[in-house]
Amino acid sequence: MVAAHTSHSASSGEWIACLDKRPLERSSEDVDIIFTRLKEVKAFEKFHPNLLQQICLCGYYENLEKGITLFRQGDIGSNWYAVLTGSLDVKVSDTSNHQDAVTICTLGIGTAFGESILDNTPRHATIVTREYSELLRIEQKDFKALWEKYRQYMSGLLTPPYGVMETGSNNDMQRLWKDLNVCVLVPFFSSMITKVPSEKILRAGKILRNTILSRAPHMIRDRKYHLKTYRQCCVGTELVDWMMQQSTCVHSRSQAVGMWQVLLEEGVLNHVDQEHHFQDKYLFYRFLDDEREDAPLPSEEEKKECDEELQDTMLLLSQIGPDAHMRMILRKPPGQRSIDDLEIIYEELLHIKALSHLSTTVIFNQGEEGTSWYIILKGSVNVVIYGKGVVCTLHEGDDFGKLALVNDAPRAASIVLREDNCHFLRVDKEDFNRILRDVEANTVRLKEHDQDVLVLEKIPAGNRVSNQGSSQPQHKYIVMSGTPEKILEHFLETMRLEATLNEATDSVLNDFIMMHCVFMPNSQLCPALMAQYPFPSQGTEQEKMDYSLNNKRRVIRLVLQWAALYGDLLQEDEAAMAFLEEFYVSVSDDTRMIAALKEQLPELEKIVKQVTEEPKAPQKKHKVLLQLFNTSDDRAQKRQPIRGSDEVLFKVYCIDQTYTTIRVPVSSSVKEVISAVADKLGSGEGLIIVKMSSGGEKVVLKPHDVSVFTTLSVNGRLFACPRDQFDSLAPLPEQEGPSAGTVGTFELMSSKDLAHQMTIYDWELFNCVHELELIYHTFGRHNFKKTTANLDLFLRRFNEIQFWVVTEICLCSQLSKRVQLLKKYIKIAAQCTFKADPSRNHRAYRLTVAKLDPPIIPFMPLLIKDMTFTHEGNKTLTDNLVNFEKMRMIANTVRTVKFCRSQSFNPDAALANKNHQDVRSYVRQLNVIDNQRTLSQMSHRLEPRRA
Repeated sequence: MVAAHTSHSASSGEWIACLDKRPLERSSEDVDIIFTRLKEVKAFEKFHPNLLQQICLCGYYENLEKGITLFRQGDIGSNWYAVLTGSLDVKVSDTSNHQDAVTICTLGIGTAFGESILDNTPRHATIVTREYSELLRIEQKDFKALWEKYRQYMSGLLTPPYGVMETGSNNDMQRLWKDLNVCVLVPFFSSMITKVPSEKILRAGKILRNTILSRAPHMIRDRKYHLKTYRQCCVGTELVDWMMQQSTCVHSRSQAVGMWQVLLEEGVLNHVDQEHHFQDKYLFYRFLDDEREDAPLPSEEEKKECDEELQDTMLLLSQIGPDAHMRMILRKPPGQRSIDDLEIIYEELLHIKALSHLSTTVIFNQGEEGTSWYIILKGSVNVVIYGKGVVCTLHEGDDFGKLALVNDAPRAASIVLREDNCHFLRVDKEDFNRILRDVEANTVRLKEHDQDVLVLEKIPAGNRVSNQGSSQPQHKYIVMSGTPEKILEHFLETMRLEATLNEATDSVLNDFIMMHCVFMPNSQLCPALMAQYPFPSQGTEQEKMDYSLNNKRRVIRLVLQWAALYGDLLQEDEAAMAFLEEFYVSVSDDTRMIAALKEQLPELEKIVKQVTEEPKAPQKKHKVLLQLFNTSDDRAQKRQPIRGSDEVLFKVYCIDQTYTTIRVPVSSSVKEVISAVADKLGSGEGLIIVKMSSGGEKVVLKPHDVSVFTTLSVNGRLFACPRDQFDSLAPLPEQEGPSAGTVGTFELMSSKDLAHQMTIYDWELFNCVHELELIYHTFGRHNFKKTTANLDLFLRRFNEIQFWVVTEICLCSQLSKRVQLLKKYIKIAAQCTFKADPSRNHRAYRLTVAKLDPPIIPFMPLLIKDMTFTHEGNKTLTDNLVNFEKMRMIANTVRTVKFCRSQSFNPDAALANKNHQDVRSYVRQLNVIDNQRTLSQMSHRLEPRRA
């Protein structure tokens, strides 16, 4: 650092001592010393003397070590800086992940930054010290005062846009988040910091403190700031860095902030100035144990215990951290919430996060003026009408209150809480009406014969630059609803031809291809595609040629994507097969006149051949699957997907518990099963097919039900009987399950080997599931006459694993053996699963999986639940038009399956070679009891309830 030579013969450190004083304590001599030094700084050489004099009165000195993050992209700033010595890197990320940031430039001596504090816009970059650096810092309130007083001097010195004070909004996305921030009214969230921490958080803080002292003791030390010493403190950024290094369950700095916020809220960790927000900044925090002068150091035994408990502590904090982070954000005034904060709020909404805690029993009364619209995020409410009582109950995902707002009428009913811990999203009347106006203003309706045939919504597209360098439109139109034909036309007209087939094209086009089976089956889609393909009849030859080329290329592109998704399933659809062959001939003929189509012909030819050519081996087309699709086959090959045309050998039982074996296609309807049974029995008059569980629950299957073989419960069976004998049906003895456990075999297998083989088998089951099976399952397979056998078997595996654990424990009579068995299961779970918390719609699981990279085996029942809620909560047709918004929501969930399998799963070869064949066979042939009543009785016999 260059010494400041003043008339007072000040030493090189004297001006720093002056800056370290509080502004009111600085004498005129102090200001002269600072002024002489700052005149030599390049950043201030053009500043008017009066302005520089004021900076000397309010500026502060900062010195930072190498690698310190001054602030992060997206933060709302509170200071302006000038670089006196050293240098700092400017890093920018296109994503919300700060780890993706790249260095775009370096700020050296004489540069200044941070003018965004003038209008509270988020920081546009992350600033990190490149080396030891000295800065001059001016707080926001002082900098704004300087701006107001010396605007004429400063406007030419600051970088745009502040040099000309053009402080408009950054882009459409930021405006969207700001609207969300204003519109979502968040009721009371306690802002009190707990004075008496809970035992588990107190223990968590002790474990983290002791582990830091054991592994990185330099992090807890005395710190000096503004000539004041703070005892035994940690720095916020260092705490975040350290936490991310300790566990794989911590995926982002934002997540780590939430975990530290948990400790801060309960007083186990404290900011030295008692602030209630934990920040990923150069701020000082102190553990509760270090508040005492004689804080003890951990013993060797304590260090060992903390090492053993660390991962469980991290997992605990990772699960409750998001709530603490959300509370921290919601305590901020709306104007102080950053873009990252708003994105977190938005993510919480998607994951059914509670945004309000209502303390009253009645939300509103019948007859009152409507002031808000509500969405239930957790819990349930009763709808009560005077004179009628409770008329219905609303649950998670339902909304209420909008009728009074739309009609400007009194409340038509009272809303009463059914439980204490209900959570709602509330939007007030003014914002609700604004939303309706904005939606309608951005809605475009295409009419034919005075009827809507296509409804589009205008939304921000973001500013993009194409490969050719031209700017893309700032807005785009998405389909809200329409007739099937008009929706198809719209997607063909707006398709981007420059994208390759394998490139991620517009997701809504993929949504159409995935979901068309719901509203436009192949028998309707194929003729519509052919109708879009011919030459136009009007215009000049050149106009017709140009139009025809682009239009044909779009149709070919859509057909390629459609055939790629459906794949072998098209072999079971005669209309689709005929269309592909006809379409290929048409395209081949056109290549003689339109040479530009030739580049798409080889790809089309390849797909058509794959789909339409007969398999060389007849058995490939019609596999014969054994009863219940058992996997007793110990051969090493992987499972193959089950097709609807594959045939199944299956036992159907009679009332006397004899059986007949039938051979029918997997996708057969119940009516076809009855016919096959009748052929064997000699008579089928009055027969019904009944699904029987091991507990005796009976369900009569409907004639149009299809693919019923794999819909049975784990130990379920099919029965055939006359309808008048239905009441006499009883479960088979074999449905009871095993009478002895396998603990003798099980305890000889290592937890790691078992987890490895279970994962391999589960991946094989998951990999066989076609994405369309989720759609068939959600909308009813009988509506498509398609099988969902692969999905059924994968879902049944979840139940099978659950019953396996309970069965083995209940069949183990010795207490000591049961203890060992439980420990074994816990070890297996630790090897292959996330410790899921089902509360709040599996929120902890969702947040964790969202941060994982594929391959992933998802919790499929949760995806099915999401799709079912979307399906049942939204009409498929609105005003006789296809509700494409619903299609888009369901397709988005289905895409999760595609993402999970976007990377192949390659089992560890070393583990595979090490495992014995008996481990592989064991996990594929689990013998379980699935009767809940039987399992409960067994459990009570082993450990009777205490009086």
